[in-house]
Amino acid sequence: MTHATPLPRARRRRRSPLPVVLGVLALVGLTAFIAFGNLGKSLEYFVTPTEYLQQRAELEGRPLRIGGLVKDVQYNPQTLDLKFNVTDGGATFPVQYHGAVSDLFKENQGVVVRGAFQGNTFHATELVVKHSEEYQVPKTQADLKRLLQENQSQQ
Repeated sequence: MTHATPLPRARRRRRSPLPVVLGVLALVGLTAFIAFGNLGKSLEYFVTPTEYLQQRAELEGRPLRIGGLVKDVQYNPQTLDLKFNVTDGGATFPVQYHGAVSDLFKENQGVVVRGAFQGNTFHATELVVKHSEEYQVPKTQADLKRLLQENQSQQ
């Protein structure tokens, strides 16, 4: 019997990491393009009427939230058409909204409206009314009855 000499160990062919690295970079680049490419279109800025006046060229036609105080309210409960002005003391814009309105919505109340400008008029799709931060739980039955009577007399 002849002793066979062992075969030399097979050399592994070294693969280049370049295709894997390029594939990962392409995937990351595509994800970043999709995420950030559409980000500018979907951003919704919050501005006051004065800020909108100053940045009108950049913000025109974009979805916005504009905040300020409510003035000159005209609401028709039958048609649900609401017209009012929103102001921050420096600038004032007319707002149009169609829909039910909260009981908290009234003159000189803080409001944030979501929508977009069409010309000089803000067409709102949503109203967020700032409510009073003072809430006290009635401590006695008499306080509760008084609160209910006040509420009914306001309606």
